[in-house]
Amino acid sequence: MELDDKDWKILSYLSERGREKISDISNAIGIPRVTVYERMQNLVREGVIQRFTFIPNYKLIGLPVTAYIFVEFDPSEKVTQRELAKRVAQMPEVEEVHIVTGEWDLLLKVRAPSMEDIGNFVLDRLRETKGIAKTETITIFSTVKEWNPLRRVNRQGSQE
Repeated sequence: MELDDKDWKILSYLSERGREKISDISNAIGIPRVTVYERMQNLVREGVIQRFTFIPNYKLIGLPVTAYIFVEFDPSEKVTQRELAKRVAQMPEVEEVHIVTGEWDLLLKVRAPSMEDIGNFVLDRLRETKGIAKTETITIFSTVKEWNPLRRVNRQGSQE
């Protein structure tokens, strides 16, 4: 699907304020309400918009500690790297799983109530998972920027 300027305006607006009514979106970006509605339906149908969601304040919901964990894959354990990634993704502490290049094989993003909980997760669950050779955990002191909405990207994908 090729996106035009109207699609990018809609996506950009939704990335910041996805919960607003169609009429509010229409007024804000200067595109007729029916057009906004039809284009949003098309963006969902085509898979450009995968889901509508929210971004919580993790401190307020009891998950103030974020860590990134590098994982080295152990192929001798008779599990594939993709299977390992899927298994790890099922763990409730794990927010993101990426298969990466370089020295490490997987990169995980996890959230927990405390550093102790992160440590317990790594020591008691993650490192005990079949297919994991070793891990390295990096905890976050503070987050300056985490969400990068589309409002800064034009339709060619370059920064404005």
